[in-house]
Amino acid sequence: MENEERAAEERTAPDGTPAEVVAEAVAAAAGEPAAEAAEAAGEVPGDVSRARRRRRLVVGSLVGCLVLGGGVLVCLPGEGPAGRGAPVAAPGAQAGSAVRAGVAAALSDLAALVEEREQAVRERPQDARSWAVLGTAYLEQGRRTADVAVLYPKAERALRASLKARPRGNADALGGLAALADARRDFPAALRWGEAARKAAPKRWTTYPQLIEAYTGMGDYKKALKALDALTALHSGPAVRGRAAGVYWDRGRREDAQAALADAAVGADSPAEQAAWLERAGQLAFERGEREDALRHFQEAVRLDPDQRAAQAGQGRALAALGRTTEALSAYRVALERQPLPQYALELGELYESLGLAQAARVQYDRLRTLVRQESAGGVDGELTLGRFEADHGDPASAVRRLRAEWRRQPGVAVADALGWALHRAGDDEEALRFASIATDRVHAGAVYSAPYVHHLAVIERALGKDGPARRHLQEALRINPYFSPLFGPAARAALADLGEEPPPAGLPD
Repeated sequence: MENEERAAEERTAPDGTPAEVVAEAVAAAAGEPAAEAAEAAGEVPGDVSRARRRRRLVVGSLVGCLVLGGGVLVCLPGEGPAGRGAPVAAPGAQAGSAVRAGVAAALSDLAALVEEREQAVRERPQDARSWAVLGTAYLEQGRRTADVAVLYPKAERALRASLKARPRGNADALGGLAALADARRDFPAALRWGEAARKAAPKRWTTYPQLIEAYTGMGDYKKALKALDALTALHSGPAVRGRAAGVYWDRGRREDAQAALADAAVGADSPAEQAAWLERAGQLAFERGEREDALRHFQEAVRLDPDQRAAQAGQGRALAALGRTTEALSAYRVALERQPLPQYALELGELYESLGLAQAARVQYDRLRTLVRQESAGGVDGELTLGRFEADHGDPASAVRRLRAEWRRQPGVAVADALGWALHRAGDDEEALRFASIATDRVHAGAVYSAPYVHHLAVIERALGKDGPARRHLQEALRINPYFSPLFGPAARAALADLGEEPPPAGLPD
């Protein structure tokens, strides 16, 4: 059916379309001079229980595997049956499959896919499907490189060109626009586009991850869980398991999250995809305070995909927690050089500050402001990042203004935590407690298990003279992850000692 629709789309292109018109259309979407402007099937559905049996078979029969938290093993490519004998698709086709399924693709493969799709829309300007794939590829390139000021507008132009070519029932373009809005942290827009995509094609499983992210960004964990249920009823496979892991973690189901990521890593179709799931597993391990496990996962992710800069920054995080400061600084610098994200600059600046290197920290904080401005040119909402930064390192009153506006627009749990902390830093602890409680309660936040959030709550409680709750929450934060911040982790331990409670030894298990 898809082939018939695509053929119909291609036939709608008028014969004899002037070459300059086609070139202009490509250039408009790509943001390039006309002379330089240049499908993959979705993932085959599978049975969830079969995927789980496959994971048990693979990890039970091979050596050289990684151990996720909770004892779940993940074997690496080339170390057993999962890595042998599989046919390798052409780079563009492999990247096309990845972007349509919403999983990571190698940057070189993405470049090949972009070139192919640019050529396709140059030849067939009414090819709605190629425009949609091109827009999604631009989006993934932006995510992987942080060149969002250029690539996100190109993605939007291509996706809107797809909608223009096929205005009705174009779930590919609508879903792509939802993914773009999620990447820009524009969750209300992501919901609108995602709902439109679901209405156009209710059985299109790739729409539901965008809705899950949008619901989460709006703080609606119940709807996120319902969307996950709909997704798992429609499809299984690495992309679904990886998305489920995020929802499970948000709901406090850490072991389920780890198992889901193990399934995703084993079932990955490419080194880049497997590296992305290993990076996520590293994040989960670090958030549990498991420094060594986190570092192993981050290192393996970089080995599999040297362009996996999130894992490079993750190495910096884990190495700092292990006291290997020189290596940590180097890892952060490499990540920032290749994927200059504000979050990496903030983490590196706070590491410098924790070492007493105030001038080096200020350089990174200035860099953060520059990077947020650059992302803003690509339509990215940087108010949460700036609010967090200003609360701790700049103007808390400015942080409150930014975050109040953000809360009115998209009241997610991360915004509640940041606003509560900014209010505390600005001296309004009574209102701060209200937002810190929203960020950590089980009704609104869905059992989010975050050491920084609980630490913020404890500090606010202590400022209000609520020493008993403050003591309990400081203990909880340090149980979750004693290494949650090189700057604020030691402060939490000192505060607990001041309250008359000996801090737990670093690394004490839950």
